Amino acid sequence: MVVGLVTVQRQATMQTPPTHQQPSWPRPRGLLLDAMGTLIDLRDTVGSGYAAVAERHGLRIAADAIDAVFPAIYRQAPPLAFGLLDDADLLEAERNWWSERIRETFAAIGAPAAQPDLQRDLFDHFADPGQWRVYDDVEAQLNRWHETGLRLAVVSNFDRRLHGLLEGLGLSPLLDAVVVSSSAGAAKPDPRPFALALEALELGPEQVWHVGDSPEDLEGARAAGLPCLLLERRSTTNSRSAMSR
Repeated sequence: MVVGLVTVQRQATMQTPPTHQQPSWPRPRGLLLDAMGTLIDLRDTVGSGYAAVAERHGLRIAADAIDAVFPAIYRQAPPLAFGLLDDADLLEAERNWWSERIRETFAAIGAPAAQPDLQRDLFDHFADPGQWRVYDDVEAQLNRWHETGLRLAVVSNFDRRLHGLLEGLGLSPLLDAVVVSSSAGAAKPDPRPFALALEALELGPEQVWHVGDSPEDLEGARAAGLPCLLLERRSTTNSRSAMSR
C-alpha cells in the first residue's frame, strides 16, 4: 500500500487521524521519523535484558515480572530531557535518569536493590546495537526517500545512546539529523524537538511530514504545525510496549 511517499508492507498499516483517509497534503521536502517502534525495536523484551544482566551480577529476577511493571514505570517518569549541559554532565544526567527507573523497577517486583555497577551495566547493555533490530521494511524505504532528495531526521524521546545505535545498525548514513529528547531539553509531545529537527534540516513545518507510532508523535507534530502519519505495526512487543511515551 502506498500513502503519499510512504510505502508500507503487510505487517504495518498507515493511519491518518482523525479520518483514517489518505491525506491531501503538499508533497514534502523532508520527513521527521520516530525511532523506537517506527525504525527500530529491541530484539528481545526489556525484561529479558534486565534478567540477563542481573544474572551476570549474581541476581536472579524474572523477565516477565520486569515486563509487567516497566511500562507503567516508564510512562509515569518525568521526561527524559535536561537543560543545556556539557557532554560529561549530560551523560551523568542520562545515567541518573535511567538508574532511577531501574531502582523503581526492582523495587516494584520485590527484588534486591540494584547496585551502581548493575545500573551501569544495564545502561550500557541497551547501548549495544546488537540488542536492537531494524524493521524489515525500513532500510529500503529510507534509501528510496534518500534517493528522491528528501531530507530525513529522527526525533526520539531517548538519550544520546541513539546516535551509536543508528550508526551500529547502519542507518546513520541515510539520515541528515538526529534529535534526542535528553539533549533537546524537551520530549514529545512538546514541539521543541520537532523545531530543532526542522532547524537542522533548514526546512519549515509546511515542507515536512512526521512519521511515528504513538499519541506523543501525533500530538507533538500537531503542536509543531506538521502533518503526521501514524504507523501501526502488528509486532511492537519490545521497545514500544515498554517505552510507550
